[in-house]
Amino acid sequence: MGVNPVRVQVPPPALPKRFNSLLTSLLLKLWFEPYKIKVVEPIFFTTKKERKKILQKAGYNLFRIPSHKITIDLLTDSGTNAMSEHQWAKILEADESYAGAESFERFLESVKEFTGMPYILPVHQGRGAERIIAEYFSKKTKNFIIPSNTHFDTTKANLQYKGAKTLDLIIPEALNPEIYHPFKGNMNTDNLKKLLKKNHKKIPAVFMVLTNNSMAGQPVSLENVKRTKEICDEFNIPLWLDISRIAENAYFIKKREKKKKSVKKIIREILSYADACYMSTKKDGIVNIGGFIALRDKNLYEELSMLLILWEGFPTYGGLSGRDLEAVAQGLKEVVDERYLEYRINQVKFLGEEIEKRGIPVYKPFGGHAVYVLAEKAFPHIRRQYFPGHVFTIALYLEGGIRTVEIGSLMHGEDAHFEFVRYAIPRRVYTESHLKYVAEISGEVTKNKKMWKGVKIVKESPYLRHFTAEFRLL
Repeated sequence: MGVNPVRVQVPPPALPKRFNSLLTSLLLKLWFEPYKIKVVEPIFFTTKKERKKILQKAGYNLFRIPSHKITIDLLTDSGTNAMSEHQWAKILEADESYAGAESFERFLESVKEFTGMPYILPVHQGRGAERIIAEYFSKKTKNFIIPSNTHFDTTKANLQYKGAKTLDLIIPEALNPEIYHPFKGNMNTDNLKKLLKKNHKKIPAVFMVLTNNSMAGQPVSLENVKRTKEICDEFNIPLWLDISRIAENAYFIKKREKKKKSVKKIIREILSYADACYMSTKKDGIVNIGGFIALRDKNLYEELSMLLILWEGFPTYGGLSGRDLEAVAQGLKEVVDERYLEYRINQVKFLGEEIEKRGIPVYKPFGGHAVYVLAEKAFPHIRRQYFPGHVFTIALYLEGGIRTVEIGSLMHGEDAHFEFVRYAIPRRVYTESHLKYVAEISGEVTKNKKMWKGVKIVKESPYLRHFTAEFRLL
């Protein structure tokens, strides 16, 4: 009989430290998605002939096109994120009690840890927070003024609806899309100080948006937040921050201000200068719905709670299900992962560079969540009154089924600083191949630009007209 051989397991040789450092260096140079795909969703395809009819039926407004008629959807990064396995697992643990749900307790703990603020009100999304805040300030000050680095469209609309005058205090460098400045989203603190000296009695708060969405998704520096707070304190005016994309902003601070702290700690430092903040967690919460208001002042918390109950729901759910609260609580933990943020910022940069390679003018440097094409330069033959940005979005859809959005005269009217087309990238959704397709189609659009003459509005609403307006082609 033969003897069974003894199998000795020999461990593989340890990799030299030099190899590990080379691997790390390679990973830093060759960015890729820091996740594996577990569930997939089919993409729908249409023909150019079909898309022409779809555009006509939608009144040439891409907000009115059904999602299954879109091939690549870059309309917004708000609520269009892919959630993680951990978020879906937490959803199964959700407590759907109307009041005092365990899911709210976990949400509360996560938001407090993220912001460092003691009083938290959940809302169904950022717009819910904006409505409550605008109502509160309108009761405190008549004919009030709210300055910002650049107001987001829905913030501006809610404030103006309650009688406010909204002002954008932009640094001069931000108005030049070609020069490099690390923080073009900054508040113009010199102009802020002049404004407060003259009108501080009419200004119940100063707002800042991080990152600055309407100014090409540009980040705000930590020093600028600190200086803005110092000016506010001189006049005893609170500083409110819109922190919907604060993790992306903190990553830019870490890299460009060369901070050794973690992104999580940078977020806490930014918020240490704020009196209050609000967040649409549909962005850096990496969820599909949700938001919150975070406060330091207990009396203010109680006042806003009454408004929340009127419009959003009980203070322990704020218009959200237990499932939503759980997903937000987990998402706020995942968004501070610096490998994820590195990939996120590089993904935007990759798309921007691919578009630029095709001779299309873009705003630089690239921001945190989107690429902004300069439509007036891409379609120089179309005057502002005929909305070159919106025409560009129509052309993109017709050519390749891509949905984007205009951020210019259509959205902001006379307040528009640029005629932007924003390519907003949903988090953890698209790969490099998808973005290369987007760049290729963009190139085709500019090759055929002479076929487009502009659009005219045939129907619009007095607020946020870009959501529902109807157009005709010239």
